[in-house]
Amino acid sequence: MKHMRNTMKVAKWEIKRNMKSKSFIIGLFLTPIIFLAFFLLPDLFRSDEEPAATKVYVNDELGVYEQLEAAAASTEWQLEETQIAESEAEAALEVEEDAAYVFINEQSVENGKVTVYTNEDTDSGFMEEVQVLSGPLQMMQIEQLGLTPEEAGMVAQGIVFEDASVEAEDGGLFSEGMLERIIPGAFAAVVMLSIVFTGMAIFQSASQEKKDKIAEIILSSLTPADLMQGKIIGYFVLGIIQLIVYVAIILPVLLWKIDMPIMEYLLVPELAVLLLIAVLGYLLYAALFVGIGATMADISTAGNFQGLVMMLPFSPFLFIGPVFSDPSGFWAQLGSYIPFTSPGVLILRLSLLEEWPWVEIGIAVAILAISVWVFMKLAGKVFKTGILMYGKNATPGEIWKWIRA
Repeated sequence: MKHMRNTMKVAKWEIKRNMKSKSFIIGLFLTPIIFLAFFLLPDLFRSDEEPAATKVYVNDELGVYEQLEAAAASTEWQLEETQIAESEAEAALEVEEDAAYVFINEQSVENGKVTVYTNEDTDSGFMEEVQVLSGPLQMMQIEQLGLTPEEAGMVAQGIVFEDASVEAEDGGLFSEGMLERIIPGAFAAVVMLSIVFTGMAIFQSASQEKKDKIAEIILSSLTPADLMQGKIIGYFVLGIIQLIVYVAIILPVLLWKIDMPIMEYLLVPELAVLLLIAVLGYLLYAALFVGIGATMADISTAGNFQGLVMMLPFSPFLFIGPVFSDPSGFWAQLGSYIPFTSPGVLILRLSLLEEWPWVEIGIAVAILAISVWVFMKLAGKVFKTGILMYGKNATPGEIWKWIRA
């Protein structure tokens, strides 16, 4: 109980000390404001002019362009005849903005299907609007066919406009189904990054206490374990405070600007698993930060070894390419089992996969939890000796001796 009280005293001291720091408070509010500034900046420069009308090029082999033009009078398109062949449509659309090519031929009347090519800039509602052109083609069907029951049924089926563009085959990264998985994953990633980046201040905290030579005074009434654990808990709470401020400032703006049920996608049972991974990731990195921070005489003179440790939270970026290309592949699985890359890789994988591999998740979380326990023990040994060493940065050899002691 005494150790827990001492640990909580250190945690409260770290929280109060940072909350009174002007630089921490400024960063706390300035970061989300900068994010919102970049998010809202395009709206400030957006023109109030009406968007340009969709250019619709019609390759008419049936001589019905005038009728099509009359049918399209209710739209805001810029209708124009073209002689471009269907094989050239996609290439032509690469240099067009908000355009479409419609190809009308004998097959359009015979099978009731008209081929349409669009590009990524084409208005999202175009494929619904283009149905207004079906009237003249249905009239041609009636003229060419008798009114036998079979032919009447063919006319009744109407004309279907099919989007043959490559973009139409894939819903894209931000389709509705994908967003249901990405939103919880993105929130978990923000949680982890927020508390990890705040936790990186443990480096500075431990080395500053050594530089100011107050570590001995602090340790006269506390054990090194109390001090280390208190720092980890304190900076964890600071990270959560930072996250709450970010959410309070940014989320209302996102809900206002984005027409999407964000909260419905976010508050799902899977979020608990993602948050567990994020917290374990923080504890692992925090153990490294506090242990290695105690080996540095001054954070500004960190050696190559200490600098390498500071880069470990960014190691999951090594697996971004393989995970995006194949979230279930070998490299994605490997990244899930390596403790330093596991938190980031797992969160990214689970944001992309439709079905979660629960066996892999269980193994990865178990490895991560065991790694946290091991590194906390090792960090305690390093911290105990390193916090009282003055004048120089510890070498890897010296750190190894402390661990073995």
